[in-house]
Amino acid sequence: MPDNPAPEATEGAAAADLSYIAENLALVRGHMAEAAHSVERPPSQVVLVAVSKTHGAPAVAAALAAGQRVFGENRVQEAAAKYPGLRQDHPDLELHLIGPLQTNKVREAVALFDVIESVDRPKLAAALAAEMAAQGRWLRCFVQVNTGEEPQKAGILPAALDAFLEDCRNLGLPVVGLMCIPPVDEEPTLHFALLAGMAQRHGLPVLSMGMSGDFEAAIALGATHVRIGTAIFGRRPVTDTSRAPVAAPQP
Repeated sequence: MPDNPAPEATEGAAAADLSYIAENLALVRGHMAEAAHSVERPPSQVVLVAVSKTHGAPAVAAALAAGQRVFGENRVQEAAAKYPGLRQDHPDLELHLIGPLQTNKVREAVALFDVIESVDRPKLAAALAAEMAAQGRWLRCFVQVNTGEEPQKAGILPAALDAFLEDCRNLGLPVVGLMCIPPVDEEPTLHFALLAGMAQRHGLPVLSMGMSGDFEAAIALGATHVRIGTAIFGRRPVTDTSRAPVAAPQP
């Protein structure tokens, strides 16, 4: 894990020295490669999704300058304010929605994102399929599975996955994989193994699992996408009051 994450960001972050982002990206990529080699997987099989939520366009631009092209955002509104300008200079940029999606934001999400990782209920699946057909823009979709069956967390329960995937296929929704966020107080490898088994059973090649604190274990268990924010960009800005502060990653 990177041992030089940025200090907690402030309103003046845009003017700060952002060279640490390139350094952290290099460290994360190195650890990803080591994790892949340890289980005899080519590192090219694992996509790094740099989670830029709450970090401004200058931070994303620094990551782009360091060669990063795949990013994750939690909120449609924040991504809409940040990414259209960045795409002008980097048309190969790929943007993933990794947070909950309200149905009234589906039109904007389909126009803005390239991948929807958080398909989590029948109403949303139907709205996405209809909007993709209307726009003629078919985005790859991952179904979010609530592997811990946590009542406060979004996601399809494991027992309901078979029926939900059938519904998605009947709608024509291009589901290519599964995503999960393990409970913070449980061993994540149990959830990664569960998700990998479900994906294999359904012939889904994509597994989005693993974050800053556990991505190496996720890669060992078959992750094709890892979602990493803190280990690249540092702590979330202090102006973000939607969630508690995240501790800096440990080496």
